[in-house]
Amino acid sequence: MDAIVALDAGTTSVRALAFGPDLEELASAGRPLHQSYPHPGEVEHDAAEIAAAAVAALEEVAAALAGSGHVPIAVGVTNQRETTVAFDRERPDPLAPAIVWQDRRTASACAQLRARGLEDQVRATTGLVLDPYFSATKMAWLLEHGCLDGATTPALATVDSWLTWWLTGGPAGGVFTTEPSNASRTALMDLATREWSAPMAELFGVPTDLLAPLGASGRIVGYVERAVVPALGGLPIAAVLGDQQAALFGHAGYRPGMVKATYGTGAFVVANAGATPPVPHPGLLATVAWDLGPLGGATYALEGSAFVAGAAIEWLTDAVGLLASPAELEPLAATVPDAGGVRFIPALAGLGSPYWRPDVRGAVMGLESATTRAHLARAVIDALAFQVRAITDTFVDAGLALADLRIDGGVARMDLLAQLQATLCQVPVSRGPASEATARGVAALAGLVTGVWGSLDELSGHWSAARTFAPAAPAGEAAAYDAWTRAVARLLGSTAT
Repeated sequence: MDAIVALDAGTTSVRALAFGPDLEELASAGRPLHQSYPHPGEVEHDAAEIAAAAVAALEEVAAALAGSGHVPIAVGVTNQRETTVAFDRERPDPLAPAIVWQDRRTASACAQLRARGLEDQVRATTGLVLDPYFSATKMAWLLEHGCLDGATTPALATVDSWLTWWLTGGPAGGVFTTEPSNASRTALMDLATREWSAPMAELFGVPTDLLAPLGASGRIVGYVERAVVPALGGLPIAAVLGDQQAALFGHAGYRPGMVKATYGTGAFVVANAGATPPVPHPGLLATVAWDLGPLGGATYALEGSAFVAGAAIEWLTDAVGLLASPAELEPLAATVPDAGGVRFIPALAGLGSPYWRPDVRGAVMGLESATTRAHLARAVIDALAFQVRAITDTFVDAGLALADLRIDGGVARMDLLAQLQATLCQVPVSRGPASEATARGVAALAGLVTGVWGSLDELSGHWSAARTFAPAAPAGEAAAYDAWTRAVARLLGSTAT
């Protein structure tokens, strides 16, 4: 047996990938996910569609492995994190649409808790801020709207719990469980104890008996049920990780101070903070990177989250019609030396780190008669790099010396973005051996648990940069970033908190 299968349930698609003994990709398959927007600020998924897409992708990858003579040994699951699912463990269908991490419907609830002076308590216990991004207020909303009424065995969960429950049998005996990298994104887990917090459960009005029991990220949580995925029936699910923590693991970010940036639907910068819960720093989140259980215990992380990256490119393409396809963005932007004074603030779902302003909306500034499509395209790429620079500056303020930056995600394939990021941050930017660092990471952990690899040091030997971008001397880039930060400040000042 020589293959590990990773299931990556993201925001816009569900993918299954298989990796071999050198963490080389052997096969992949994917299914798109439909997002619905029932009202402004609301984003929903059908959890049943997520499960069906997962099964289809896993079956396709299993067939590809069989056709090439590879035999899988285990499965790892990684997922979009704060997205919240309500279901009855006695029934196969979810009780309500899943509320996606980008959803802002609970912004007023967060504001009310903040007005009561409760944010410091939430921050000290969970490492998070009061923001609709996190799961707790989504869960409270589902309860308040009666979505669990009449359920025999009601459950509120993140996507990892929904998928592992489904893959291990669902209503026919599926395992209901979660782990700290996902639980630490709910605002219901005590960061120090890595257990559900009774005070947080009371504060948000979410009973802990609705939540999945917590265990280590690296462990056999259950076995794939043959009736669900026949081709993988009986295989252990040996690792579960939230997608951003999985990407750090996939970049071999095992030592304190190692940093990765993933440019997907959003942009997420995560730094290994070691074995002790970090003191929350203004603008950043403290979170669990992973818990290896007896293989190495828990590792913590500092994180900065920008809600919009690839989503801005989709907006340009699908809503605005500036591009015929996302692939046009970089070639178009490369036709101009700079954005011509245009500043794009991609607050299409509020502003995340280091601002944490869910009330702010996006803006385009600096338009003039000479502005072209190319200038707008360049302004979007600039904004993606500027957001990450704002986050890495906050890491430096928190005392983390940035030595390099490892990047992944579909948007990270753009050389223009990677070079701009290196020059802005004044550190080497390394694109990893595969753009699928998230899937690679959870596959690596599943292989560690099942003995394919013997240690983190051995896994580190399988990571190498596909390409490294050296920082250039900043010139116009630095001035453009300063202008962008002033534009953000003006926008923040013009929006009531």
